[in-house]
Amino acid sequence: MIFGHNTNLKLGTITFHVQTEDRGEPHALIDTTVYYHGRVLHRRTNNYFDLLPMDDDRQQALRLRLEDQHRSVIEEIRSGELQLSIPPAVDASHPAPQPPSPQQEPMPPANEHKRLSVELTNASSWLSGKHATLHVAVRDQHGAPVLGAQIRIEIEGSENPSLVEAQTGPLGQALIEFDMPRIAGPQAALVIHAQDSSAEGHLRFALRAKPRVA
Repeated sequence: MIFGHNTNLKLGTITFHVQTEDRGEPHALIDTTVYYHGRVLHRRTNNYFDLLPMDDDRQQALRLRLEDQHRSVIEEIRSGELQLSIPPAVDASHPAPQPPSPQQEPMPPANEHKRLSVELTNASSWLSGKHATLHVAVRDQHGAPVLGAQIRIEIEGSENPSLVEAQTGPLGQALIEFDMPRIAGPQAALVIHAQDSSAEGHLRFALRAKPRVA
């Protein structure tokens, strides 16, 4: 299994969200995206055709390559080597207006794009045998925990598709446990959706089916 990485990188008063994902063997791409307030500021994609077809050693090589790309983008942002242009509409140099009281809070425009940050905090240890234990954290575009976000877990490419649901608590976190279904297809993935009244976000991790013993 190949997992993604999610990092909130704070520089001064600005917080970037860096997300790196493996797009799966059919695409053979490692994709890193840098977000600011839900907007894409930078995307870096590299293929790993040289590692196909996969085996255990190449799987480990891919994991290291994904981690290296994620770390490299973060280091380039910190050093200034990667220059990110913040859109004027969300330029941090202009102080944000004070939020209205809860009774007067306006509904966001229908065409306004907001994104929730979804993180699997135990990405390296969520699966034990056939039992899955997911520690999911949800934050809004400002990095604040989101209370009451609806979490939906799907296993794409499983023999018996099922849906697991949960809700985040006061710290914006949810604990979800379930038994993993058998993986049937080559493009299987663990998909974590999060949604509240005005925004949504998701994570998608490619899963590799274990070969069956004859």
